Amino acid sequence: MSAHTDARFAAKVYGQRLERAVELMRAAHLDALLITPGPDLRYLIGSAAQSFERLTCLVISADGSTPSVVIPKLELAALADSAAGELGLRVLDWVDGVDPYQLVRSTLHAGSRIAVADAMPALHLIPLAESTTGLPASATPVLRESRMIKDEAEIDALRRAGAAIDRVHARMGEFLSAGRTEAAVAADITAAILAEGHTEAAFVIVGSGPHGADPHHEVSDRVIEQGDVVVIDIGGPVEPGYYSDSTRTYVLGTPSPEIVERMAVLEAAQAAAVAAVRPGVSAESIDAAARAVLADAGLDEAFIHRTGHGIGLSVHEEPYIVAGNDLVLEAGMAFSIEPGIYFGGEWGARIEDIVVVTEDGVESMNNRPHGLTVL
Repeated sequence: MSAHTDARFAAKVYGQRLERAVELMRAAHLDALLITPGPDLRYLIGSAAQSFERLTCLVISADGSTPSVVIPKLELAALADSAAGELGLRVLDWVDGVDPYQLVRSTLHAGSRIAVADAMPALHLIPLAESTTGLPASATPVLRESRMIKDEAEIDALRRAGAAIDRVHARMGEFLSAGRTEAAVAADITAAILAEGHTEAAFVIVGSGPHGADPHHEVSDRVIEQGDVVVIDIGGPVEPGYYSDSTRTYVLGTPSPEIVERMAVLEAAQAAAVAAVRPGVSAESIDAAARAVLADAGLDEAFIHRTGHGIGLSVHEEPYIVAGNDLVLEAGMAFSIEPGIYFGGEWGARIEDIVVVTEDGVESMNNRPHGLTVL
């Protein structure tokens, strides 16, 4: 990527993705994909453009013609940071007073069967539907296979993201101490996430004491106390937009024997799930591997969420590691493995790594110690 901005891959990567999108579109008997700003647009052409009230839309046709980008003239600078120029995409810029939805329609054949990005706002979906052929389909079934199977460039980005968030967890002793509020600790963690190479701190969860029993607790003004178990779940994107997401559990002072015992079970459950990952097994079997260990110890009811979620240009994407998902894992799939145990009003714990399925097993993007860390 040395010849290109770190905000995207080489243009040929996006060219291959566009070609693959055409193949998958034809297989799905669709005529066109309409992609507005969001993860799909960044995946396909490397554009991190944002969605505004003025329409920006990539149009990909199944006939193999050159894709078009309908974009406000005042947003052309944002497009310049993408691979659109190197790919030779057709740019249809417009100014206020022009109907951009008719511009999109002008790129389509009559009666085209279209699919749109899931992230498309209703502000644009409704007029596009009215300007084309009625209610479109979702593009997710077309793009899900491509986005789920990460290529080597994407896996390298996930490695860099994982190493960066590991460095933040390695500094937790600097931030986490009795007498500080969760909010103060979170502010220091946020600064460290940026300092360690992320473009933003997408989420910072500091769940101390009873707050750790809420998996989606963020931060509060609660003062952290000696003896507290503290769940730290943190992450964010590194260029070109790939996310880290890692959770570790800490304790201030000597933990009780019960906490030590339950944390050991959770660590074993997380390890069992990681060990179960390989090509050819189902997503739900990974979830089952974690639950079996917890169930043997009578802790299955304390585990109240799925074992994991896919990750890439979105924090949460397919594949989901959850009961009922019989999707067969393939090399290149990336997802979290994050079993947790939660005891309402008392404490909670979670251990989370991002892993990638390899040709013969699994690679973890996170390598900090998994057990209860005593500070």
